[in-house]
Amino acid sequence: MAEQQEQAAPDAVLTRIGQVVILHHAGDREEARRRLLDLWTELGEDGDPLHRCTLAHYLADTQDDPSDELAWDLRALTEAKGAGSALAVRALYPSLHLNLAADYVKLDHAEAARVHLRRARGAAGALGDDSYGDGVRAELRRLEAWLGEGP
Repeated sequence: MAEQQEQAAPDAVLTRIGQVVILHHAGDREEARRRLLDLWTELGEDGDPLHRCTLAHYLADTQDDPSDELAWDLRALTEAKGAGSALAVRALYPSLHLNLAADYVKLDHAEAARVHLRRARGAAGALGDDSYGDGVRAELRRLEAWLGEGP
């Protein structure tokens, strides 16, 4: 019974990340970046890989420099690899690779973008039939069109 309660309890770290993401989406990029970096420091190198992956994934979105964005997206992918193969992690891979493809487009590295676009496409089967999955699939199609690639 206690184990079921633990599984049903919300993840406090992911909740905190979500609150900062709302702040970012409301337009306060600098404050969101500062808070996410504080949380990154708080988690430390031994923090839960899923938390670190999620945090790096969102930290990338707050960067002004495309090279910094790429570095955070690469960290997110590295952390995902350390988080195992749980469904929650597998569902992140399409978005992680899609973000990397978009980063490489911004940096004018079309071939690297295509590599990650193919990886995103290959991982898309893990996406649910929900708004998150629909959004990632829509971005995948948009980037495919931009790069002149099809499924």
